[in-house]
Amino acid sequence: MNDTGSGQAGRGAARRRSDLAVISAWWRGLGGDGFVVLPPPGRGRYTQSDGHADAAELVAARGLVGPVSFAYWHWQSHGRAFDRAGALTGELLLHWGGDHAVVAAGLGAGPAGFRVVDGGPQGAFRLDRITRRDDDGLPDPADPDAVRQFLAALDEPVRRGPGRVRYRPLSPAEAAWLRERLDGARDLADATRFAVPLERRDGLTSAQALRLLRVWREEHDGRLAHWTGWREVLHALLRHGREEAWETVAALGPGAAGVVAEVPSERGLAVVRAYALAGAPGTASAWLKLHRAVHEPDAVRAVCALAAELDAHDAPEAALRGLAAALTGAVAADRRAETGASGLADRSDAGLLAVRFATDERLPRALRVLLAQTARDHVELVREAAHRAGAAPLPGSDGTPPTATAFVTDPAEALAAIARYEAARDGLLSGTGPDLTAPEGVLGRVWHRYRTLTEGDVRWLRERIADPDTDLQGLGFCLELLYAHGLAGPAEVEALLPRRMKDLAKKYRTTYTEWRHPLVTLTCLALDLGHPAAEKLLSWWDGPRPVWKNELRLLTHLGAPDESKAAALREFVTSRAHDVGQLTTWVLVRARLDGEHPLFVADRLLGTPGVHEHKLRQVLVGVADAGQPLWHYAVDGRSRGWWQRAQEVAEHPGLSPAARAIGVRTAREHCLVRYPDQLNPPPTEAERAAALEWMRRHDDG
Repeated sequence: MNDTGSGQAGRGAARRRSDLAVISAWWRGLGGDGFVVLPPPGRGRYTQSDGHADAAELVAARGLVGPVSFAYWHWQSHGRAFDRAGALTGELLLHWGGDHAVVAAGLGAGPAGFRVVDGGPQGAFRLDRITRRDDDGLPDPADPDAVRQFLAALDEPVRRGPGRVRYRPLSPAEAAWLRERLDGARDLADATRFAVPLERRDGLTSAQALRLLRVWREEHDGRLAHWTGWREVLHALLRHGREEAWETVAALGPGAAGVVAEVPSERGLAVVRAYALAGAPGTASAWLKLHRAVHEPDAVRAVCALAAELDAHDAPEAALRGLAAALTGAVAADRRAETGASGLADRSDAGLLAVRFATDERLPRALRVLLAQTARDHVELVREAAHRAGAAPLPGSDGTPPTATAFVTDPAEALAAIARYEAARDGLLSGTGPDLTAPEGVLGRVWHRYRTLTEGDVRWLRERIADPDTDLQGLGFCLELLYAHGLAGPAEVEALLPRRMKDLAKKYRTTYTEWRHPLVTLTCLALDLGHPAAEKLLSWWDGPRPVWKNELRLLTHLGAPDESKAAALREFVTSRAHDVGQLTTWVLVRARLDGEHPLFVADRLLGTPGVHEHKLRQVLVGVADAGQPLWHYAVDGRSRGWWQRAQEVAEHPGLSPAARAIGVRTAREHCLVRYPDQLNPPPTEAERAAALEWMRRHDDG
C-alpha cells in the first residue's frame, strides 16, 4: 500500500471531534504580520463579494495599516463542504485577497489529517482530507473521502474548448474498478458517480446504458434533465445506435442538441435543425457541427447555407448571433486540431477570425454586422499580435479569404485585414447594439461604451424601447441609458404605457447590473417630465401588491426630487436596512437639489455615522460620471468602466485625500492590475503596461 495520509486510528480520534471543529480550531490560530483570517461565515457572508466587504470592515475595525492580506470562506462553500454534523464531505474553498504569497504562507499545510492545496494566484485554496491509495492508484471503496477524491481527479479534463471535452484514458485497473462499482451501485445516484467517468471515455456498454435509462425514466419521469448523468447515458445510447436514444432526445428537447452533435447522423441533423430554426438558445453551434459532418465540411459555405435557412424561416436574431459565434469557434477549433494548439488559442484565433470575417463578402451582411461587433472588442489585440509577430509569411498569406484549412498568420495580412475592417466598421456598426438577452454580466461589460451616445446609438435604443418584444432586462438597459443622458422623453413614456404596464409590473431583480428595474426608471422619467402617467405610476408603487416592489419604491425618488424625498432616503440609508440602490439614489438626489456633482456629495458623506462605509466607497466610484452612474453595489473588477471611474476619482483635484485614496484602492484591486486574463476581452500589452505605470505613480504618491 502507498500510504500518503494519516492512519485509521488517527482519523478515528480526530473524528471524535467534528471536522468543522478541528478545522475551526486550526483556523483560529492563523494570522500574523500583514495577514488576517475572517471568522467562519454566517449566512450574511454568502458570496466572495461579501467576503471582501467583511475583510474591509475587519481591517478598519482593527485599525490595521499598510498592506493587509486575508483569507476566508463563505456560506456557499461552507454548505458544499460540510454536512449538518460538521463532517467534511467535499473540498472547502478558501478565498483570499491581497498578496498571494503572503496568504499561502499564512495558511501553511493545513490542520493535522488535512491538506491545503494552492489553487494559484487566480484561484482559491482548497482544503481537504488526506487519504490513501493502493499501488495502482485506486482508493479503498470503503473510504468515501478517498473515493470522492479519486473520482474528482478523473473528472479533470486534459483538454477544454469547443467540442467535446477530453479526459485522460483509464488504466485497465481503473476501468475495472469503475465497472465493479457501477455493477454494485445501490441506486441511480450511486451509479452516476461511476457511469459518468466511464462514458466520458466511451466506456459504457449498450446493456449498461439501457439499464441506466430504465432507472432514469422511473426516477425522473417528466423531468429527465434533472439527473446529472443524462448526457453521458444519452451519448452511450446514440453511440450504440439504440432507438431509445431518439425517444430520449424528443423528451429532453433542445438541451440535448450538443450531445446529438457528438454522434453525427442525418436524423440528428434534422432534429437539431428544427431546434435552431425555432431560435432555441445554444443550438446553432450543434447545428453547424452536424451540417459540416453530414453535408458540407467547409465552415464558411456551411454557415452561408444555414444563414439562408434562418432568413427564410424569419428566425430570431439570437439564432444568427449564435451562428456567428459558431463560425469563429468552428474555424478556430479546426486550426487547433490541425496544429495541436492549446485551447487558449481558440480565444485569440476567434478575435482574428472576427476581424477577417466581418469584411468577407461571401457572408450575408447581417452575419458580418454581428462579427464586426465581436471584432470591435478584439481588433487592438489582433493589431498588437501582428506587430509582435515575425515577418516570415506562412502559407495562405496571399489575401484570399480565410477557410477552415487555410489559416493566415502573416503579420502583413493581419494588418491588411484590420485596415479592411476599420474601413467598413462604421457602416457595419452604425445603429446596432448588443444582444439584450445576453447574461447581465456580458451586458455590463459593454456599459462603458455608452458614456457618450452617437445618433445611431440613440436611434437604436429608442427602437428597442418601442419594440414590444424587448424584455424587462433589455428595457432596463436601454431606458436607463437614455434617461441617464437626459435623452428620454414623452415618446418613451408613451411607448411603454399603458401597452406594456402588465409586463413592466413583473419582478426583475437587477442586483448585479448597472441599470435599475425599468419601472423605476420610467417612473423617474414621468415625474421629471410632469407626465400625466406619473400619478398612475405612483399609485401603483403605493399599492400593497406585488410585495417585491417595496424594496425598490424609494429608488423612484430620483424623479422630480425634493427635500422630503431626500429626507426619506437619508432615514432609510442610516437605518442600515438592506440597500438595493437607495444610497446611490440619495447621493444623486442631493446632488440635483444642491446643483453640484454627486462626487462631492459622496465625498462629504465619508465618515458619516450610520452610513455603510464600504458601500459608500463603491458609490463614490460609481457616481464619478454624473451622466451615467453605476448602480452595482459591488465593484466589478472585470469591467473597464469601473477601472475608468476609479482612475477619475483618484485624479480628481476637487476631492478630499480620503476620497482619492478610495479611487487608488479600487484601481489596485481591479483585474486589469491583478488578474488581466480574467478580463473579456483581454487587455493588450499596451493597456496593461499603462495600467501598471499609472498604478506605480499613484502608489508612490
